[in-house]
Amino acid sequence: MKIPFLDQRRKFFKQLVQYSALGLFAFSTPLVGSLLQSTQAQTQRGFVAKEINLAYQTSGDIVKVRKVVEPRFKALGIKVNWVGPFPAGPQLIEAMNAGRVDIGTVGETPPIFSQAAGITEVIYIAGRTPSRGQNQGVVVRADSPIKKVADIKGKKVAFQRGSNAHYLLAKALQEVGLKISDVQIVGLTPSEARDAFIQNKVDVWVASDPFLALVEKIIPIRNLRNAAKINTLGGFYLGRRRFVTQNPELVRVFLEEADKVGEWAEKNPTEVAKAFAPELKLEVSVLEKVARRRTYRLRRLSPTIIAEQQRVADFYFQEKIIPRKINIKDALLPPQLSAAITPKRLK
Repeated sequence: MKIPFLDQRRKFFKQLVQYSALGLFAFSTPLVGSLLQSTQAQTQRGFVAKEINLAYQTSGDIVKVRKVVEPRFKALGIKVNWVGPFPAGPQLIEAMNAGRVDIGTVGETPPIFSQAAGITEVIYIAGRTPSRGQNQGVVVRADSPIKKVADIKGKKVAFQRGSNAHYLLAKALQEVGLKISDVQIVGLTPSEARDAFIQNKVDVWVASDPFLALVEKIIPIRNLRNAAKINTLGGFYLGRRRFVTQNPELVRVFLEEADKVGEWAEKNPTEVAKAFAPELKLEVSVLEKVARRRTYRLRRLSPTIIAEQQRVADFYFQEKIIPRKINIKDALLPPQLSAAITPKRLK
């Protein structure tokens, strides 16, 4: 398998990881003020947009494959555009910051990295329920001399920088007294990292479904540490600040339908697998394993969830993975607007 190298994206992410502030923070306060004024000028219907751009990743999106939002938006006269697939959360956020995407879902890490990079246009709009952690792991080949996490010191470890894989690895290393700086990071997209692992070009792969489930089927591997009790947040739905502020009703409709189909998905893993098979081009048996290990429902952004996300951000700062302390609340909507976009069905 040939591993593609995306020079332009790599250049962007190098800049992202280096956190050039880009002067955006100087403009954040007047930006929020102007957006709130725009909201006050809206009609009572709660939106001004004529279309909505929804992001999806290569790992698949149940809202997209089940086509659950299209009927609701059609009734409102809104055109739905699905943008993607994005390899992972950092690339999705790049597109959102550029104005190409209005709503998308990522793990806990990408919005922290984007906020540390000075991006103010990306905000939290809902949480996602956490899984049991079986859908991720720090893995090696079954015949590898690496037997435990401590053994990966100095080894080549492949994963997507700025993704939830980054956090899983950092916390797993902390558990055994190591740091990210103690391993050789090979920064690749999830599919590139999978290919590098299969080709034996790296020692360790920080993997997640559906790529993990596929590799588990085709070659013998050993999971040194899954994400149980590490990736406890489940990720988030994010929105483009200007779009969300100007179109709260559209955001609420999307979140409502996303949670409804999520509730259905958690009760029907076989049907979920069948729905994903044509798009992901994987066997139904593999996708059913993925579906049983994933969670799909949403959560409202409670103070507890925000506090936990702040602890993740503080960990990254303490470990010198991001260069400055950030405040997660700076990436939240005002309470009144947050309430307007949050469906009552979210717990």
